[in-house]
Amino acid sequence: MAGYILLGILLLIVLLAAVLLIRTAMLKPTPAKTAQVKLQDNDRAREYGERLAQMVRKETVSSRFDSDKTKFYEFHEILEELFPLVHQTCEKHVFNGSLLFKWSGKGKAEPILLMSHHDVVEANGDWEHEPFSGELDDEGRLWGRGTVDTKASLFCIFTAVEEKIREGFVPEGDVYIASGCTEEFSGEGAPLTAAWLKEHNIPLRFLIDEGGMILDEPIGGVKGTYAMVGVLEKGYGDLKFIARGKGGHASAPGRNTPLVRLGQFMAAVEKKSPFTSKFSPAVLEMFRRLTPNMAFGMKLVFANLWLFKPLLAKLMPLISPPGAAMLHTTVAFTMAKGADGLNVLPQEAYVTANLRFIPHQPTDESIALITDMAKKFNLETEVLYKDYPCPVVDYKGDAFRLVEQTIGEIYPGVGVSPYVMTGGTDAKYYKDVCDDCIRFAPLYINKQQYESIHGLNENIYIGTLPMGVDFYKKIIENA
Repeated sequence: MAGYILLGILLLIVLLAAVLLIRTAMLKPTPAKTAQVKLQDNDRAREYGERLAQMVRKETVSSRFDSDKTKFYEFHEILEELFPLVHQTCEKHVFNGSLLFKWSGKGKAEPILLMSHHDVVEANGDWEHEPFSGELDDEGRLWGRGTVDTKASLFCIFTAVEEKIREGFVPEGDVYIASGCTEEFSGEGAPLTAAWLKEHNIPLRFLIDEGGMILDEPIGGVKGTYAMVGVLEKGYGDLKFIARGKGGHASAPGRNTPLVRLGQFMAAVEKKSPFTSKFSPAVLEMFRRLTPNMAFGMKLVFANLWLFKPLLAKLMPLISPPGAAMLHTTVAFTMAKGADGLNVLPQEAYVTANLRFIPHQPTDESIALITDMAKKFNLETEVLYKDYPCPVVDYKGDAFRLVEQTIGEIYPGVGVSPYVMTGGTDAKYYKDVCDDCIRFAPLYINKQQYESIHGLNENIYIGTLPMGVDFYKKIIENA
């Protein structure tokens, strides 16, 4: 009898293995696996690169601690020189250094918004090329802070509108261009702009902001070139965890002093997060589109999520922190303070944490979960700032499909995939006037260029600029 049971188990294992292998083998590679972006090397690309360089050379570092907007108004003057027809044709509004242009259409379609910020982060460290030199090298790369994040996409938006105006084109509906000067610290620019639209009762059909770009191998083990289109932005929060004690001289410490409890708390959070991992429909769709071009071992797993999903949700933090961030609320401890003296036990110590809230455990629920965990270590929780996850863009909806179609026209063969933004954008402020806030910059960049965002040696290929301009032109024509 035991032999028959063992034989049955073996047969079930063989059957299961056969099912897994068959499902994996049925997924044939898509054209994205061999797609190659052909960067343009012509007079148009060179002209665009030289014009973008003028924007890059103007230092526009923003800071919540600096209220002087002079540099941004000087940048506006550069835009006016580069794009005279936009400034002559469009209605212009300025919100303390942030810009909004209205290009009036025929009124037969709902308005759309194209946006990209013009402030940048600091450029510290040792760069190969000076960060505000706007230097163009022999390989067709333009160097400088803001080339990727996000003056290149802003240049493409303005150039698309400038050239369409020159052609005598009039859009079916109003086209808005927005560019904030406070995006890098979540400042007032975008909120003021969105509030103006709301005040004037201007609901948007869709908007396109910065976000995903076009990358080779967007996730390790996925062979191919993909346009990663952001359909969801997580909520944001800054929390402070406070530990109190009696203080005293460091020569005779007691147990569970404030810093010790904070350390135990942080270690406990890292060891066992209070947040639940879940594959949202957008993430499942992303993996569905990427799986055919995965290496065999990965393909075996992701082609059979019906079996491996629970295990993968637990292992993802070990496999890929960026991938894990798409599945759950994240918490990162960022700042700490204890005593003011080297030989003093603190009466009060604290750590701060930055959280990014996932929709299935949104802001208040996530804060409650980590607050309960902090109480176990006799810690107080203070909410310094919080906002909420944004509405999810339907990847089957008209706006996403228009973007997907346009990518196919400009970048033939390149795959298109929705994905979850783990960072923040100005688009989050437009929830009251727009349901479909798409986060995508239509520019091809390589791994080094992607990693240069907020890092060293930021640069972009000038050969991708013509395709970026053509993308926005098609969006305007087809919207």
